[in-house]
Amino acid sequence: MDLLTLERTTTKKVTLRLIPFLFLCFVIATLDRVNIGFAALQMNEDLGFSNAVFGLGAGIFFLGYFLLEVPGSAMMTKIGARKWISRIMVTWAIIAILMAFVQTPWQFYTARFLLGVAEASFYPCMVYYLSGFYQTKHHAKAIAGFMLAIPGANALGSPLSTFLLSIDWLGFAGWQWLFILEAIPALILGVAAYFYLDDKIEDVRWLSKEEKNWLMDVTTKEILKKQEVKHYTFAQALKDRDVLILSLGYFCWMMGYYGINMFLPTISKGLSEITSLSTQSMGWLLGLMYLCAMVIMIFVGNHSDKKNERRWHVAICLTISAISMIASSYIAEHSIILSFVFLTMALCGAFGAYSPFWAIPPSFLTGAAAGGAIALINSVGNLGGFFGPYIVGYIKDATGSFHNGMIFLGASMIIGSLIILFLVKQSGRALNSTEDKNVYQTKIKKSS
Repeated sequence: MDLLTLERTTTKKVTLRLIPFLFLCFVIATLDRVNIGFAALQMNEDLGFSNAVFGLGAGIFFLGYFLLEVPGSAMMTKIGARKWISRIMVTWAIIAILMAFVQTPWQFYTARFLLGVAEASFYPCMVYYLSGFYQTKHHAKAIAGFMLAIPGANALGSPLSTFLLSIDWLGFAGWQWLFILEAIPALILGVAAYFYLDDKIEDVRWLSKEEKNWLMDVTTKEILKKQEVKHYTFAQALKDRDVLILSLGYFCWMMGYYGINMFLPTISKGLSEITSLSTQSMGWLLGLMYLCAMVIMIFVGNHSDKKNERRWHVAICLTISAISMIASSYIAEHSIILSFVFLTMALCGAFGAYSPFWAIPPSFLTGAAAGGAIALINSVGNLGGFFGPYIVGYIKDATGSFHNGMIFLGASMIIGSLIILFLVKQSGRALNSTEDKNVYQTKIKKSS
């Protein structure tokens, strides 16, 4: 078998084995993270929660996530991604079920905080795990493959969640069943992950000997090549300038993204009431919007890999998202249809940036350093998920409108895009080309 054929068949086997399962796991994770936005349509009224209370509770998830992200990733590199993924999913499933029984704001805050603690390091664990089974040139497509779960979960979860809100069994309200029924799959998949996944290439039984040897050879060579450019420990990666700048850019991005994502059901319900759209119909409409985001996510990931370029793809997507977000707010008074079109474009831009962005850290870091960098970026970035929803909720209560909140979110995403472009101009250390590698090697020699 020639090398090109061997590469294609091996990559295809790895993709078919890992991506569907990790995709399903991430779908459930995303559902359990953002279903709070749909639960709010009933829960806030039943429990008497204001927009500020809901925004704080929705966002405090990311505070717990932030505090445990890096320690959790450090633990993951020691005990193995397979066991850690399993532990995370079982723990968050139990806490997600307990969300159905909150009655007071402080119970709400506590449950959401603990859910963030339980899920911390799940995403960097997935990225780190995949980077061990793919060549660098396939990273963006591989990441996009399971990250499609984010818009995919929303596309599926929107009509599903609005349907579950209509359930009234055994004295529990629809929002309570929403939490319970969407958490049970996480428990099942968490147990399955322990037996289905392999910690490293050497352990797999679903590749032939020739395929396994080839994959180990090419991934080992790439690791050694990266170490020629930069060799960091886990702790040193956390102090890297590029990692810190990426963290700041991701923070601004996530502040805008989660601000709109958590309140999108509420915003859409307000718009749909003008056209007398039912809650279930609104769920299907939101599902279609997220389906469009999935298509754009695939396109951007493939185009980014084809051009071997990351940062401009990220910056352009975030800018389109920000402008569309602000435009949707201005146009809402004149055309509900156009407002939803711009909201869809905002989602497409926000999701499209994911895969090229997360292909950046593994391009200049490897091993435990890559795991630490991904954890820090995700941890600091998702802290923006704490501020975004809370600020939007506060502005809504203070002004009675989402208008100024949308402007704030859009501005935040534009700042994030500029920060990521700033990284290109000033550091230029992601290994997107031979020129980048040579430039950075020269810098290393001069500093040593």
